[in-house]
Amino acid sequence: MPALKYPLATEKAISMIDRNNIITYITDFRASKTEIKKEFESTFNVKIEKIRSVNLATNQKKVYIKIAKGYKASDVASKLKLV
Repeated sequence: MPALKYPLATEKAISMIDRNNIITYITDFRASKTEIKKEFESTFNVKIEKIRSVNLATNQKKVYIKIAKGYKASDVASKLKLV
């Protein structure tokens, strides 16, 4: 079961990429933070500093992934074609 579903491309999510080095993703609600971290790090070859999550009413989880220093969220966003 893949934990990551799709990146969120709202105005707020895009501004967080530049200001805070954070990528916002929608994930499966059963996925743990460690599963999300492993999948994200292996997919995009970056290190993660912190993950915050919010459970949504639609049986999904919104996850704020803070990229570690030395890596840029804008590079990940360009791979995802968000920016």
